[in-house]
Amino acid sequence: MSRRRAAEKRQILPDAKYGNLVIGKFMNSLMYSGKKSNAERIIYGVLDRIQEKRNNSDPVKLFQEALENVKPEIEVRSRRVGGATYQVPVEVRPERAQALAIRWLISAARSRSENTMVERLSGELMDAADSRGNAVKKREDTHKMAEANKAFAHYRW
Repeated sequence: MSRRRAAEKRQILPDAKYGNLVIGKFMNSLMYSGKKSNAERIIYGVLDRIQEKRNNSDPVKLFQEALENVKPEIEVRSRRVGGATYQVPVEVRPERAQALAIRWLISAARSRSENTMVERLSGELMDAADSRGNAVKKREDTHKMAEANKAFAHYRW
């Protein structure tokens, strides 16, 4: 980490079809080896599949709902105090909460057993919108850990 100045935030472009910044960010996180066209094909396939399965409901709204259900409000950070390391619960900034939710959704989708990534990701998003699935479980585990370490909250900096 540089001591000279803070890193400048990069401008992320919204996706082409829906004009949504969050979908553009999600697409960039899903991308492997700079293959944006593949990530784009997967995302739009997922949103089309969600629209089919959920009887023509708005897939972008379901995507936003799934993301909200996965975003953590609190997490633990390691803090060294006098030779001992404590897991201190801290609130999560909104940008980090969004980044964690995106990361957890993608990793949960990749660990599913369906055949194609479109099926995996659409299944995980629909599960997350219904407050179930591995990504939501990850959020609940994070909250439980923070709750268990509430006694060390006075070490927050």
